[in-house]
Amino acid sequence: MIACVAPSPSIDKVFEVDHLRPGAIHRPIQFVRVPGGKGLNTARAAAALGAEVRAVALLGGHAGRWIADELNRVGLPFIAAWCRGETRSCLSVADAETASLTEFYETSAAVSAEEWEAFARAAEDATASAAWTTVSGSLPPGAPADAYEQLASAGVSVAVDTSALGAARPALAKVNAAEAATLTGIVIGSVGQAVEAAHALRGRIGGEGHAAAVTCGRDGAVLVAPDGSAWCGSLTATGSYPVGSGDAFLAGLVTTVAAGESWPEALAIALGAAAANAELPGPGLLEGARARALAAQAVIESFAAVETR
Repeated sequence: MIACVAPSPSIDKVFEVDHLRPGAIHRPIQFVRVPGGKGLNTARAAAALGAEVRAVALLGGHAGRWIADELNRVGLPFIAAWCRGETRSCLSVADAETASLTEFYETSAAVSAEEWEAFARAAEDATASAAWTTVSGSLPPGAPADAYEQLASAGVSVAVDTSALGAARPALAKVNAAEAATLTGIVIGSVGQAVEAAHALRGRIGGEGHAAAVTCGRDGAVLVAPDGSAWCGSLTATGSYPVGSGDAFLAGLVTTVAAGESWPEALAIALGAAAANAELPGPGLLEGARARALAAQAVIESFAAVETR
């Protein structure tokens, strides 16, 4: 079972318009609304890939109740910890003419110390029987300074996707190139620099026995496995809806490793899941079969092989 911890869930909305014009009235040609935020996107993607999943979400207000109702409707098991504030909404506007995306993210409502403690206890309970735990996304105002350290210690095999690592030492850290630069000081402009950043990130979370991945959008991703081997992955993809692709990538990594497959195979499935996610509007709404078909097209190479070319 994969436990997916969501400290900052949201209602994720995707509007698609013919062309985005500032100051104009728009009538969307397509509209999708899903329970979102990085943690719930990861949970939905992991379920699509065939994993048994349980989500843990900090929910509040009318929006929180809508998320709970929708998770029940689609049959995604979850544990809700409730707070007094209103769960946020996030909006992505896809411009069909330019294939661009404009995003608007609300800040999460503040939580009290008691509300956070109840959420942390729920996360600890959910991870007790999990093969892997994912913890993703931003933290709500009011969360303790060591929140990620606290959540990352809830399970044995924990994967995190955040730039707010603090002193957390998860088994796996996954970030994008911009977040990697923030965490390591290495600005990524090449595969070599991405691998250097992944090694530095791995060292920060504990070094030997830990893994780190850095995603670089359409340029693919790199992975440093627990044994220190570095892998580079690429996949030609043309999806127009990248929101949630990083979450799908994390789901691909964790579900594949949890199933006993190798880290290079996990990197291929992660790239396939990210690409499949980008083909459909709505984060985490990928099709598992499509993700695996795309994964079969991924090019996975050891960094040593790349260096000698």
